[in-house]
Amino acid sequence: MRIAAVHDIVAPIKSAIRNAFIDFSAMTASVVAVVTDQVVDGRPVVGFGFNSNGRYAASGLLRERFIPRLLAARPETLVDDSGSNLDPQRIWSALMANEKPGGHGERSVAVGVLDMAVWDAVAKIARVPLWRLLADRYRGGEADPHAWVYAAGGYYYPDKDVGQLQAEMRSYLDRGYSTVKMKIGGVPLAQDLRRIEAVLEIVGTGDRLCVDVNGRYTLAEALACADALAPLGLRWYEEPIDPLDYLMHAPIAARYPGAIATGENLFSMQDARNLIRHAGLRPDRDVLQFDPALSYGLVEYLRTLDMLKAHGWSPRRCVPHGGHQFALNIAVGLGLGGNESYPDVFRPFGGFADDIPVVDSRVRMPDVPGIGFEAKNELFAVMKPLLDR
Repeated sequence: MRIAAVHDIVAPIKSAIRNAFIDFSAMTASVVAVVTDQVVDGRPVVGFGFNSNGRYAASGLLRERFIPRLLAARPETLVDDSGSNLDPQRIWSALMANEKPGGHGERSVAVGVLDMAVWDAVAKIARVPLWRLLADRYRGGEADPHAWVYAAGGYYYPDKDVGQLQAEMRSYLDRGYSTVKMKIGGVPLAQDLRRIEAVLEIVGTGDRLCVDVNGRYTLAEALACADALAPLGLRWYEEPIDPLDYLMHAPIAARYPGAIATGENLFSMQDARNLIRHAGLRPDRDVLQFDPALSYGLVEYLRTLDMLKAHGWSPRRCVPHGGHQFALNIAVGLGLGGNESYPDVFRPFGGFADDIPVVDSRVRMPDVPGIGFEAKNELFAVMKPLLDR
């Protein structure tokens, strides 16, 4: 049992949208294929991975450091005790050999890409969906029957008026979503409040709407916005300030009665632990959005879940960022609170397997070995050329 090859490409996910901090006109993603010598149904098993949106392709790190390190490792050090499958924890350790602690930066993205591909391969070799493998390994076989999902959109488009914003949100409801998210923080608060009111006219009640600042506000601006949002009863108020300024979250949590969501830009268990220790977040209502594809992968995410449990947090408070199938499998298999979804942007990397309907913001998982990329035709068309190598 060994890894025979690893291939990577850079794929564009550019879009004419912006949030309060960045635009996505030049966004890219790394896509990798981990080729094994295991044969299932007459073909070598290949695991696929990619990085989540919001961070650029990590091709330099992959090609210069992490792929060579993986291929240089002795094959027997990368497999489980049975010798019949890859061991994600041992592979993670091989990838991180000779790496200093701290200073996580973009290396967490590169490792996360490879980790995703490894888990895809592991589940395919076991001939089960990843969500089933995770439930069997970590929850005594108990998998959720579906995952709660919400439609993330409401970006600032060029020349997009309030009427177009309302039409976008109405289209999500028509497609089966009952909860939606929109961007704020990119225009003056009074203007954003008018946009929020317009969306509430479409979705009906505040608990069906999330708003996302993408860390744009100062503390004074975040508190002013919190005061304005408090009477609306929104589902959550997301990333109001810089995500690494942990202590500055505390006065917002003390003042805002509703749920605060954050964590998508924290890329390690240690960063997540500092958030829990110092940000004043409340385990009965706040939402943690750590994205396994950006934060060293599922191996590190499992450590983060253990840390959260030790601090009194339920995995149900975790709703990963990214809208990808990897996190969706994790949500169902490990009993998280749900997953983000991008119905219209970041294609083809977001979304679910083809022909999987959204019903009242819930989706069921297909019975496809691995993560299920092969069941999403538009995405697999990007991955398939890696097989030809």
